[in-house]
Amino acid sequence: MAKLEFFFDCSSPWTYLAFSRIEAIAQRTHAELIWKPFLVGGVFNKVNQELYAQRDNPNPVKARYMNKDLQDWARYCGVTIRWPDFHPARAVDCMRGAFVAMDDGKLPAYARALFEAYWGETRDIGQHEVLADICRKVGLDTDTYFRRIGEQDVKDRLRANTEEAIARGAFGSPTMYVDGGDMYFGNDRLPLVEAALSAG
Repeated sequence: MAKLEFFFDCSSPWTYLAFSRIEAIAQRTHAELIWKPFLVGGVFNKVNQELYAQRDNPNPVKARYMNKDLQDWARYCGVTIRWPDFHPARAVDCMRGAFVAMDDGKLPAYARALFEAYWGETRDIGQHEVLADICRKVGLDTDTYFRRIGEQDVKDRLRANTEEAIARGAFGSPTMYVDGGDMYFGNDRLPLVEAALSAG
């Protein structure tokens, strides 16, 4: 069985688009989907710092098109994307929470709820009251959740995934790997991911 690793951070709208289709691609190609929550900010800090300058001083022509492109993709994927005024949110707690959800067998539902809250409802997923609502929505015990995201093993797992992504050449989210070494970056590369999985 082919393996498809999906490195993702819920604070990226392009990752939301890819997330909305990645499970269906894995099913169609009979691939094993391996969820890899990580912190894209940690990746930017290490290997893609120029992104911050671009964010602070965007090219207005390119920015207008990017917003159109994002909405075109959102319609295509059947999701709602609104740009939160407070973007980027502090994502460290919610991405630690992805491991709590993973251990409880609820990661896809949890990630979907994060994406919908942030990008659909423009709620701040860096706030604990929002995370508590998401826990209740997907059936995670809130007391366990908030205790676990502060524990060292969960912190270490998120850090390890982030460092692994950097070591393997990632520079943003989503980053995908087919069978270990074949890397793809970005929502728009999903047709290539599916082709690679089908060919294998």
